[in-house]
Amino acid sequence: MSHAFLINDHRLQPIAEKVEAGERLTPEEGVLLFETSDLLGLGSLADFANRRLNGDRVFFSANQHINPTNVCVLRNTCVFCSYARLPKEDGAYTRTVEEVFAEAEAVRNSPITEFHIVGGLHPKLRLSYYSEMIRGLKERHPHVLIKALTAVEIAHLARLEKMSVIEVLRELKAAGLTSLPGGGAEVFSPAVRATIADRKLIAEEWLGVHRAAHELGIPSNCTMLYGHVETARDRIDHLTMLRGLQSETGGFLSHVPLAYHPDHNVLGEELGRQGTATTGFEDLKNVAVGRLYLDNVPHLKTHWPMVTPFISQVALDFGCDDVEGTVVYERVYHEAGARTPMMLSYSELVRLIKGAGKEPVERNSLYETVRSFGPDDPMFRPEEGSAMGAAAGEELVQLVGAGRA
Repeated sequence: MSHAFLINDHRLQPIAEKVEAGERLTPEEGVLLFETSDLLGLGSLADFANRRLNGDRVFFSANQHINPTNVCVLRNTCVFCSYARLPKEDGAYTRTVEEVFAEAEAVRNSPITEFHIVGGLHPKLRLSYYSEMIRGLKERHPHVLIKALTAVEIAHLARLEKMSVIEVLRELKAAGLTSLPGGGAEVFSPAVRATIADRKLIAEEWLGVHRAAHELGIPSNCTMLYGHVETARDRIDHLTMLRGLQSETGGFLSHVPLAYHPDHNVLGEELGRQGTATTGFEDLKNVAVGRLYLDNVPHLKTHWPMVTPFISQVALDFGCDDVEGTVVYERVYHEAGARTPMMLSYSELVRLIKGAGKEPVERNSLYETVRSFGPDDPMFRPEEGSAMGAAAGEELVQLVGAGRA
């Protein structure tokens, strides 16, 4: 080998040779990556793989999360979820389209380029509700791209409307949908799904929605929820299915490992895990293995609201090239006990990336460059970005307090 990797586990040596040669890893090798305790060796390999794809560039977006409803028909079967409510349960909410517009309007003066819209499977919200929402947001904010609705939500709407998945996607695309988020995949293993998310889409259905989206020219992300009851083999089988679809369609833009949060949900109580989230070791390992195994997915994103901004910064040396975005007012993971901020300002993200010795690149949902920061490119004044974010956050808090966001 011409590259010196920091490997202590000798079992990783043959894998290192394949990584350097650009060869695809087998499922058995993937399982070994999850089983090794040589985290620095794993990170060294993943960093090499990432630099070959993305150099020193680290992407982020100025985005706002919008969650129209937490009412969900899977409330009692998705036992890992802390966000969902039944229609008349305490804490249940559903926004009108006008209230969603008001929530988006609250950050009009922030440099938002993406609306990220996900929520529960409401039994009565029809396709017209989401089409009107997306169309109205696009009319009011034409420069903002809209990433909306997980595969589970798309399939739910298809059932409600007695339409095909591709018909639903066509209507949403016509309204202004840009891309799909990757949520709802969890872990594809039937046994794991039966334990943590019974009645949710099975693997073939989830993959089918994304295949249909890709055929229509709608790109998407892919995810894996880790840190609950899954095994290393379950994880690799899941990643193998994602890799297979990507080889078929090329429609996945990024992979996002999602850390399970055990607070305020049935699964956390059953496992006796209340207050004990995943460790930094596990978070970094999932980033590194994701980068090494998904060799055909161009980007690996760490979701800082789940693992903290600090782990996300360290992950930039473990195969990660995307730190998500400003994530203005994230709700879903904070319901599950996430203790991270509800948002980060633009300047804080740039500082985080520069502090790791990387080159910040602001992107939109499609990974098109909005602005890049070279080594000598001064960041705009931190107080400017922080004040901008603080003002938007305060207005959103006021809307929430009034029951309007």
